Amino acid sequence: MASAPGRVRGRLGFGPVGPRRRRYTIGPEQLASLEMPVGDDGVVIGVDEKDLPAVLGLNRPSPYDVTLIGGLWTAQVLALRAAATGARIAVETGRAHAWASLVRAAAGSGCVALHEVGRVPPLGPSAASPVVVVRDCGMRPPPGRTVSGPWQSVLTLLPYLGPATPALTEKASLVGVQRVSPGEAETAGRLLRLPAGAVRALPGLADGVTLWCTRRESRLVTTRATDAETGLLGAARRVD
Repeated sequence: MASAPGRVRGRLGFGPVGPRRRRYTIGPEQLASLEMPVGDDGVVIGVDEKDLPAVLGLNRPSPYDVTLIGGLWTAQVLALRAAATGARIAVETGRAHAWASLVRAAAGSGCVALHEVGRVPPLGPSAASPVVVVRDCGMRPPPGRTVSGPWQSVLTLLPYLGPATPALTEKASLVGVQRVSPGEAETAGRLLRLPAGAVRALPGLADGVTLWCTRRESRLVTTRATDAETGLLGAARRVD
């Protein structure tokens, strides 16, 4: 997954490095006054194998492409959580019915909009109003006018590995792979330069578990839905 010039990779792809300032020391008596979390920005997409939060930084000042080879459920959870951080979500899809409940849930805020394939208009992203485009266009997503740019990330959902996979994984800053067949696991291993243990694990991944990969390393992440997410989207599933 070679990164294009100007693209910024987060550490393991899970969030850009936060602002760095000179260090301050405070006494125990001041701890109670700390109310804001300190750390890197992003969307909590689950927990890793050490049960630590995994954060995906989608709102960035530079182009950022994510490819998810997996299920609609995971893509929709990511969209919901990105919307909760203040991002506008534009879904490019040929199956609007599959996104209808999510759009209804966000109707009050208007932060989720559906568009036909190839019909996503200019979205005007900015630091104050970042955009995440979710491309749910099947195995062969056509070239889109909507591409990643400053404050506009693009997440492309592929149900399985197919003809478009090599180009999309090469372009992506981050790739997620959910349960696939043994043959597909071997292909994914070659494309993503995965270690043998990760390739063996892919066919047996549970629903809601994703192997997130950059060029340098990979991490297994389990996405656990909140009660509200389960009520809206149902239980975690790999296949719809």
